[in-house]
Amino acid sequence: MGTTITVDLADDLPSARLRELADDVVAWMHEVDDRFTTYRAESEVRRFDRGEVLLSEASADLRFVLEACADLWGVTDGFFDAYATGGLDPSGFVKGWAAQVASDRLLAAGAANHYVNAGGDVRARGFSPTGEPWRIGIRHPFDEMATCLVLAGTDLAVATSGVYERGRHVLDPRRGAPASGLRSVTVVGGDLGVADAYATAALAMGTAGIGWLDRLTDHTYAVVTDDARQFHSAALPLTT
Repeated sequence: MGTTITVDLADDLPSARLRELADDVVAWMHEVDDRFTTYRAESEVRRFDRGEVLLSEASADLRFVLEACADLWGVTDGFFDAYATGGLDPSGFVKGWAAQVASDRLLAAGAANHYVNAGGDVRARGFSPTGEPWRIGIRHPFDEMATCLVLAGTDLAVATSGVYERGRHVLDPRRGAPASGLRSVTVVGGDLGVADAYATAALAMGTAGIGWLDRLTDHTYAVVTDDARQFHSAALPLTT
């Protein structure tokens, strides 16, 4: 899906086992890419969008993603819309969901201390190799060499949606035009797919997204506006 995946495994396991676990993550992410990429005409999501694959014929993963996107459309009052561009594009959920599944699989396999980063969407569990909580830097949206915030924790799903790399690629589905007002949105929760979708939805809302994020009881957030103002939840797990 045009992004980079990194995995950091911090458990004291044999090197062969660590390699096996890392290879499993890579294989899963390639499977997701093959199925959900919108960049290749032969992917399942593109074939489904063209009507070449019926819902009854779709994979379990595609059916799950379609259902999740429909639920998220309702929860976000339509601002998370997998059809915002006209065709089906669930990428705003899939990247985070795929990394969340990878993390869940690592946990089930006995790797309780790990960090999965899918293009800036991070699922961190347990402790880092130093024995300290994982530290997650949030890139400054006006300076690619700087961070604007650093988070720390032992069980974090951190998703960021912004316009500083791909331009204004997120559409306001109500106006049918690129969203404006917010330059980056970071959402922190317990499920990376949901956090990813919420970050995308808030970015699509523009500055009204700040108030919407404030009303979420089970997530925290940080935003940077187009005019460089910063806002964040009081409970955001910040560190120095």
